[in-house]
Amino acid sequence: MNASSPMASNPTLNISALKKSCSACSMHQLCLPMGLDEGDINRLDQIIGGRRRVSGNDKLYRAGEPFRNLYAVRYGHFKTSQINAVGSIQITGFQMAGELLGMDAISGGIHHCDAIALEDSEVCEIPFARLEDLFAHVPALLRHFHRIMSQEITREQNVMLLLGNMRAEQRFAIFLANLSARYAVRGYSPNSFHLRMSREDIGNYLGLTIESISRLLSRFKKQGWIQVDKREVTLLDPARLKALASGEQACKPIQ
Repeated sequence: MNASSPMASNPTLNISALKKSCSACSMHQLCLPMGLDEGDINRLDQIIGGRRRVSGNDKLYRAGEPFRNLYAVRYGHFKTSQINAVGSIQITGFQMAGELLGMDAISGGIHHCDAIALEDSEVCEIPFARLEDLFAHVPALLRHFHRIMSQEITREQNVMLLLGNMRAEQRFAIFLANLSARYAVRGYSPNSFHLRMSREDIGNYLGLTIESISRLLSRFKKQGWIQVDKREVTLLDPARLKALASGEQACKPIQ
């Protein structure tokens, strides 16, 4: 994923105050490995192709386009989607500030999915050919990139598990717990956030109908686990949600 301005009471990025270098970017600790010295960061700065703004609902790239750049999300949210075996659109992930887009194209040289902005967003363009050259001079950056790729593989495996034998309520609990953890890493409230994606998108991602998502929101609310106001979600009992996500607790039927 993502996800990224939660509720207005939480810290938000002051875009006008952000400078253009990686070292000054408020997201650099998420994108870059700890321990890079100033010289290494300056080398990385020099290969950044520039900043690119993407309006909400516009595509950053399309499936079938040649691969040239990776994209680090500077602010905003994206979703990635591709056409599945039966010809339907399948959402494969949601990305937020500090995460990379485009890694699906590294092996084959073309993008296999569309990347669509969920809101007005901005990315850093990283020419991959120049990044590969930099890996030879900055081993720490290469190791960090390998970790990111490993996390992406794990994420895809987790999605496959989601769409497998897990109950609907467990899938949705995992989705909320995942968003909570990602917001916490970015300094936002882990328990109060705004859903940038639609209920239809969430259902598509989790392999559920939009009606199922609405029912789950109502059920979780009646259980006293969450509070919902349009797209604003507050986790009232994060421990119970985590237990449900891990399979340790079942969601009791509403009386």
